[in-house]
Amino acid sequence: MTATVMAIETFSEPLVERSVPLPEPGEGEILVRIIAAGVCGSDVHIWRGQDVRTSLPLVPGHEGVGLVEASGGALADVDGNPVRVGDIVVWERGLACNACYFCVVLRDPALCMKRRTYGIHVNMDEPPHLNGCYGSHIMLRRGAQLFAVPGGIDPAIVVPAGCSGATTAHAFDMHRPAIGDTVVIQGPGPLAIFAVDFARRSGAENIVVIGRESPRTDICRELGATHVLDRKKTTEEERCARVAELTHGRGADWVYECAGTNGAVAEALNLARRGGAVLTSGIAVPTGEIPVDWYHTVNAKNLRLQGVFLSDTPHLRMALSLVYANPQIYAKLITHRFALRDATKALEAVERGETVKAVLLPEEA
Repeated sequence: MTATVMAIETFSEPLVERSVPLPEPGEGEILVRIIAAGVCGSDVHIWRGQDVRTSLPLVPGHEGVGLVEASGGALADVDGNPVRVGDIVVWERGLACNACYFCVVLRDPALCMKRRTYGIHVNMDEPPHLNGCYGSHIMLRRGAQLFAVPGGIDPAIVVPAGCSGATTAHAFDMHRPAIGDTVVIQGPGPLAIFAVDFARRSGAENIVVIGRESPRTDICRELGATHVLDRKKTTEEERCARVAELTHGRGADWVYECAGTNGAVAEALNLARRGGAVLTSGIAVPTGEIPVDWYHTVNAKNLRLQGVFLSDTPHLRMALSLVYANPQIYAKLITHRFALRDATKALEAVERGETVKAVLLPEEA
């Protein structure tokens, strides 16, 4: 018995289909047959050789939903419910050491210096070789934290919760708007779509999305965005003026940068009010330095500036709760579905910005 995977063997070259012997799970391991795998913008960075954490060969893919085929012992989800062969599950993507200062003292595994992630850090040559979601199977390591997927939910719509949703939940877990606040969200991709939903549920009065008008901004409106400022039709000065108009001249209480560009970060500092906050989660690879007039935009405003990177199990739980509450809307994120062998085409489509969210379906021909 073998599994099929799509591997990056050379950066920027088409992924290569390879067969891997299907191993028996060791103690605590879980063999999962992938039903749907997310094609993340981070996967494009990895494929292009821009992610310093990656070595080749690699089976990419850190977002996955699958069916339990075998396990090296009894299983339970994070709520303590039994998980059996045949159940559909989603899992925490990160592998923290659970023994260091950050894991044990700060209780923040997202900061663990030894943390690794399926499909990013774990090389294909490392046994059991099924280390990413771009394949027919993945072997989850001992201590995997599982969530059972409810019946009646399309597994594909759960995929974005594993990365974009969980990362955004991490931001809102650190700093959450109050009732009546004004929130600005830059870059209407999957990160921002979850941010709109979290902001609405937190009680924000004005939820302003900055981005080009597209199906993405339509989804943002459905989830609660009150204003959309088309960045192709407005200048930065006009956007700052509009936010000031909505806030009696103060500026935004919270700005969530989800665009992934240095320019968006610089603009976010100007959009925030005195005493406001900027949270930046969009930049996932090195993009160089950002010139900042630190006195006027940060110190003199008593501005709070928070980086957001990665996430942990509670954040996945938060994101899943949004998806399960509005499955019809979150289904609209999945605009492209590809067979596993078309993984390279999927990466190219994401890179061109043609998708809201693309998934690979290993069981489709």
